[in-house]
Amino acid sequence: MTSMPPTRTGFARILAAAGYSRDGFAAAFKGEAAFRQLTALHAVLISLAFFCPVSRGERALMIAVCLSSLIVELLNSAIEAVVDRVSMERHPLSKNAKDMGSAAQLLALTMVAAVWAVVLLG
Repeated sequence: MTSMPPTRTGFARILAAAGYSRDGFAAAFKGEAAFRQLTALHAVLISLAFFCPVSRGERALMIAVCLSSLIVELLNSAIEAVVDRVSMERHPLSKNAKDMGSAAQLLALTMVAAVWAVVLLG
């Protein structure tokens, strides 16, 4: 029987997780045009949020929905990567998984638009 390698604990585990997160951001930015486009869009929106005459709570909400869209895109890209890793052949379940990820992003962007409209237009 082989022994398991020791697991990281404490601060070493946090540092390792931060490294994995950095690698994930880099992979998404390098390999996903949609993530790059959304990052640019949300960078503009988040910057604009600081110049809008809104309360701190409204500004926080405007920023939070932008970040949620980026989170959804990261998860969508991860789903697509796993589906492609499993098989590149066309399969109805693979199509469903990719389409559902796309639908999630559409809902996230709809939420961004709705929140910004409600906050800015009253």
